[in-house]
Amino acid sequence: MNVLAELTVPLIIIAGVLGLVIGSFLNVVVWRVPRGESIAHPPSACPKCHTPIAARDNIPVVSWLLLRGKCRTCGEPISARYPLVEAGTALAFVLVALGAAFNVYAWAVVPAFLYLAAISIALALIDLDTHTLPNAIVLPSYIVMAVLLTLAALLTGDWGALLQATIGGVALFLFYLLLAFIYPAGMGLGDVKLAGVLGLALGWMGWPALIVGAFAAFLLGGVFAIGLLIARKAGRKSGIPFGPWMLAGAWVGIFFGDAIGTGYFELVGLT
Repeated sequence: MNVLAELTVPLIIIAGVLGLVIGSFLNVVVWRVPRGESIAHPPSACPKCHTPIAARDNIPVVSWLLLRGKCRTCGEPISARYPLVEAGTALAFVLVALGAAFNVYAWAVVPAFLYLAAISIALALIDLDTHTLPNAIVLPSYIVMAVLLTLAALLTGDWGALLQATIGGVALFLFYLLLAFIYPAGMGLGDVKLAGVLGLALGWMGWPALIVGAFAAFLLGGVFAIGLLIARKAGRKSGIPFGPWMLAGAWVGIFFGDAIGTGYFELVGLT
């Protein structure tokens, strides 16, 4: 049996545990970055009594359950979003590891996709909360993704994928820039900047993934907007954050882009 195959289960477990830890950190990022606060100092504390959170009360998911969702000192309720973000990040990291286990992509690119999963959760929540995609997260992601994808190319020898990633990043950035120029009221510059980062990941996966990932964002966002209109939760002029749908669409492209692209070509008789 292949050594890597024997390590698959331990690697997936490690990904899940890492996701819990990163998820705890993402809660800090989501709260502090939009407010321009440091994510390192001061240590997390109860917003009501300002008591610093002890290490025993900072165990992802477990501490919230043991505390029954309340501050140990003053009894202030702790939002259920905290453990949900931690558990959700763990699930996302496991899915990324499973993608490599099922040969959707090489193990070498998993670090890049784990990073993308982490910022996807943070940016989606921040955009939903504030309708912004902070430069403090988006812009450094170009460097991080470029470095991690270059390392993946070094490990796999797949320099063609790295070239595709570069082209994909530029292409999706320019596509969104054009949309923002044509209809500035419906497309923010934050979306344009994020598009380049997502294009890097989608381009690495290939042209079908890039096309499907780009299209899926508009499909998912459109369905959601129509649902809100039907439910009368929003009007035609309501501002709906598009970042979460860009991110969701990108993951559809990463995991299902090849299958959807192949299925479409077969449907129209091009294969």
